[in-house]
Amino acid sequence: MHQHFLIHKPHGYLSQFIYEKKRHKKLLGELYNFPEGTMAIGRLDEDSEGLLLLTTDGMMSEIVRSQTIEKEYYAQVDGIITQEAVEQLKNGVEIGFKGIRYTTKNCEAKLLNKLPDSIGDGRRIREERHGPTSWVSITLTEGKFRQVRKMTAAVGFPTLRLVRIRVGNISLQLKAGEVLEVDKFNL
Repeated sequence: MHQHFLIHKPHGYLSQFIYEKKRHKKLLGELYNFPEGTMAIGRLDEDSEGLLLLTTDGMMSEIVRSQTIEKEYYAQVDGIITQEAVEQLKNGVEIGFKGIRYTTKNCEAKLLNKLPDSIGDGRRIREERHGPTSWVSITLTEGKFRQVRKMTAAVGFPTLRLVRIRVGNISLQLKAGEVLEVDKFNL
């Protein structure tokens, strides 16, 4: 019988269980005693945080990573993002991916005025005196390497903090570092 988990991956952790390079990195196994064979579905880079699904079922991994399942991210960006930049994000922007230029698919994007409590304060990004920041929601069905970060940079507003808050119908309800075992993923 397969096991499934929801986790709020904190900043500073890799979305993996094994890291074979010399530097010490924080790994998911430090947060919970996962069963052997558990894998992260998709990834969040070390600097990103938020909802991560884990499973012992490789087929479930394929389903969740398919381009039919939405993934929603909240990005804190450098500066006050403009409506024009949000429209550019919606219509697709050109980013670099594996050494080639790639235009992202149309997506949902909107300005955020209030954040849900589940995000928490997170780590301090920088002092207020270094300029204002703002938040934007971006919902994708694709997931290229560091795509959201590349997209906001392409429209002139580099990402300072990135939180995945939803995968399909599953929303982030956990505090950073919390793990919840579930019977199945209600996507």
